[in-house]
This record gives sequence, structure tokens and C-alpha cells, in this order.
Amino acid sequence: MAFTTETTVNDDVTTITLAGELDGKVAPEFREAIDTSTSSATKRLVLMMNDLEYIASAGLRVLIFAKQKLGDGVSIIVVGAQEQVQDTLEKTGFNRSVYLVDSYDASAPLG
Repeated sequence: MAFTTETTVNDDVTTITLAGELDGKVAPEFREAIDTSTSSATKRLVLMMNDLEYIASAGLRVLIFAKQKLGDGVSIIVVGAQEQVQDTLEKTGFNRSVYLVDSYDASAPLG
């Protein structure tokens, strides 16, 4: 499946829906989505990963870039990561830098 992103911004929440395979070839597209859609007003970056089948190290580097770019004041929420993607996040320890959830409710508190 080809990689796609769809971005919505609602007040201080940026949501990026990812689908397909996030490998080195398409990682710049994901980074561009983060660059163009996040601002200083962003307080939550919600990554909808229900349809993301695979994430390579290049995709993981973009997640690390996003965390560094946005800083500690912004929460990154990974929603619905498939087993293979979640396993990659856990093996690399990146799961300790984000919230991993099965579903997302914008009105629910994090933590």
C-alpha cells in the first residue's frame, strides 16, 4: 500500500493520519507534513496510525525530529498503532516519549 498522510488542524491540536508503509523513501513526506502543519500554537500532535502497516528507521527519525521540534510542552499521541509499528516504538524506547493509545478522545485528559 502506498504511503499517504492527511492533516487537520483544530485550534491547538494537529492530527496527522498515516497509512501505508513509512520507509526511507517517503519519510521526507511525513517530515514535511509535520513542518507545515505544526506551529507554536500546537499543544497536541495526534498521529492516527490505524492504517500504518510498517515504520522503518527513517520514519522513526522523523518522529524523533517531531519530538525535538515541538519540545516538552507538546504531547504526541500515537493512536491505534498496529502490532508491528507498536513493537518498533517499544523496542527503540520511543514509546516512553509519546502516549500510545488504542483510541483518541480530544476531550479526555492525558496520562
